[in-house]
Amino acid sequence: MKQTQRHQQILQVIKTQGFVATEELVESLNVSPQTIRRDLNVLAEQKLIHRHHGGASLLSSSVVNDSYSSRKIKQHLEKESIAQKIAEQIPNGASLFLDIGTTAETIARALLEHRDLRIITNNIHVASLLMVKDDFNVIMAGGALRNKDGGIVGEATIDFIKQFRLDYGIVTVSGIDLDGSLLDFDYHEVRVTQAIIASSRNVILAADHSKFGRNAMINIGNIAQIDHLYTDRPVPQDISEILKQQDVQLTLCPTQLSS
Repeated sequence: MKQTQRHQQILQVIKTQGFVATEELVESLNVSPQTIRRDLNVLAEQKLIHRHHGGASLLSSSVVNDSYSSRKIKQHLEKESIAQKIAEQIPNGASLFLDIGTTAETIARALLEHRDLRIITNNIHVASLLMVKDDFNVIMAGGALRNKDGGIVGEATIDFIKQFRLDYGIVTVSGIDLDGSLLDFDYHEVRVTQAIIASSRNVILAADHSKFGRNAMINIGNIAQIDHLYTDRPVPQDISEILKQQDVQLTLCPTQLSS
């Protein structure tokens, strides 16, 4: 295969997955690791990708997130697989936080077969989905309502969350750097996520494969602060090593297409 053809295929894989490991490209393109590393270096020099140790990711903006409607469509099968696995681990009668975002909304749907849950959320879409259950106790955090995504943020939201100590905090992020940093685009949303992490006995991070290596401007914390990561594909090697070192449990939730 010519170099230009490889470059096109590499770019297509990265656009589809968000992040790709060097080993995956070696296997799929049937070339040596040295060839793939050279290809990735060339693409990075051309400002077409971000080069990382062990792979590459999209060259995307770190300032502005995609629109809510766009995010709702992206990786929906992956989000559903992750949501189902998380729901299986939440017992009836549990108390939990659910945050802002399309992944949290998908998890809320997966919890509708449960009984006697107590849920605190700053996501108006999550509250609307869960309110149909008579045996659920759904509590909305107060604060400023964002019309772009139905999220509730602000000092009042943070103060409200800090009053509680719940069984599970289910959080989502916009990006995960390969050093384990959890990233987001909105400072107010970051502070709410930090409050949820601090107020939960067990912290669950739900993140599909596109989040790994994705840039965002604001640091929430580190993946070492969570107890359990649910994702749909094997994680980059750097992340895998951090999870092992910090004793963070990893659960893979492959879709039917990727299983």
